[in-house]
Amino acid sequence: MAGAPLGYVALHLHAHLPFVRHPEHDQFLEEDWLYEAITETYLPLLRVFDRAADEGIPFRVSLTMSPPLVAMLRDDLLMGRYARRLDGLCELAGREVHRTRHEPAFAGLARHYLQEFSALRTLFHDRYRGDLVGAFRRLEEAGRLELATCGATHGFLPLMQPYPEAVRAQIAVAVTHHRRHFGKDPVGIWLPECGFFPGLERVLAEQNLRYFFVDTHGITDATPRPRHGVYAPIYTPAGPAAFARDPESSLQVWSAESGYPGDPDYREFYRDIGWDLDLEHVRDHVQPSGARKNVGIKYFRITGRTAHKELYDPRRAAERAAEHAGNFLFNRERQIEHLAGSMGGVRPIVVSPYDAELYGHWWYEGPLFIDQLIRKVARDQQVFRLGTPGDYLRENPEQQIATPPLSSWGAGGYAGVWLDGSNDWIYRHLHVAAERMIALARDLREPTPLERRALDQAARELLLAQSSDWAFIMKTGTMVEYAIRRTKEHVLRFTRLHDQLRARQIDEPWLAHVEGKDNIFPEIDYRVYQPPA
Repeated sequence: MAGAPLGYVALHLHAHLPFVRHPEHDQFLEEDWLYEAITETYLPLLRVFDRAADEGIPFRVSLTMSPPLVAMLRDDLLMGRYARRLDGLCELAGREVHRTRHEPAFAGLARHYLQEFSALRTLFHDRYRGDLVGAFRRLEEAGRLELATCGATHGFLPLMQPYPEAVRAQIAVAVTHHRRHFGKDPVGIWLPECGFFPGLERVLAEQNLRYFFVDTHGITDATPRPRHGVYAPIYTPAGPAAFARDPESSLQVWSAESGYPGDPDYREFYRDIGWDLDLEHVRDHVQPSGARKNVGIKYFRITGRTAHKELYDPRRAAERAAEHAGNFLFNRERQIEHLAGSMGGVRPIVVSPYDAELYGHWWYEGPLFIDQLIRKVARDQQVFRLGTPGDYLRENPEQQIATPPLSSWGAGGYAGVWLDGSNDWIYRHLHVAAERMIALARDLREPTPLERRALDQAARELLLAQSSDWAFIMKTGTMVEYAIRRTKEHVLRFTRLHDQLRARQIDEPWLAHVEGKDNIFPEIDYRVYQPPA
């Protein structure tokens, strides 16, 4: 087909984890969230992107790098612990090769894991020098990725509306942090949980953010009703553009019934040798108490909906990933062709956003799917091209103006996930803390150096308490005790700092301890909470 492509497909990966850092413990279970994501998602995705870039394959993908994730990936303590975790995986896989040497069905899989973990260790140390943030930055500088930011600590913004300064702080701190680590301002932002409310666009415009994402009904229910539905962005009255999730392409991946990750040839997430083997064999790789956990070696495929599981075949799974990439491409071609014929000359964009951790962590073959997709798009067709929201706005600057409603991508589409009987108790504390932080920033305009440290730390503690991850965990019922503990700890630390600042009596040794523990945003300036002049 001659001429320009008929439209765009925007593949967006939202990479975020809550800030979990416990220097007071040699091992801490929730830190595994980061270590598993590096091994199973971030390193495999970097390998896919860098290999394609090295081979000169053109592609454009947008990616959120949330501030808490960036902070953890740049933390020496956590990266040192991760390096030791990677060494442990290689050691365990080597033991598995020995253990299964007389079991042909399992021996090949054991070698597969040893080769994979060894290759990832080489990537981490030799190619990336332990700096994954720098690796993503280089891909953006090479024109392959478009990196977006997020809320400073993934705070759910619609529930902060009574305190505009708190909303502004979540956005401004995120933009400053992004600039510090990536050397440029972000073009776009992934609003935490896609949580939008009318008026938020003005805060985004203040920070020169050109676009954000909403769920499907954030566009279809906008005022006035957009002419092209979710297949073209809308400009908000303040300027930033809203892009909406395409339900059709999302369903093909996310659906529990028909989504690609549920294919019986793919690896079964819930069968791990940390649970399957004798405790003595895996004792060094589970919790110090001996409590079981996933260790990352899984020998079975999904097979079906029963407890019976057959052995995993990596080659067969890779073939299925290639087939699914081809199917995804075919469906987007037909979708773009149909839309282009009905939009009156406006080029459609199909926005397909996913949690990055789906690719590799939950869906082991996900990075292979992306690898095949970007190669097939570059090689096989001209109906659409992979493009980013920023690309689309530069090339298609004229769009309809409308205002999205309050919305999110949580179950039910609004705020119900983050405000119900399981977690509503947190907001009276968060709101009082926000009021107090704003008052401190207003009243203490000439603090001493020690007071300035306490003010900056108070801002950190408030931001960390506001993380939507804690309310989400309370709602879903997983790791609830930890989520409650984190919320209470940050609120209590903030309250103690507030009381010391009001008394003008700062406990410097305790402040230094808290600064060392909750060390996110070293560049923070508490004056971000001052009301506008």
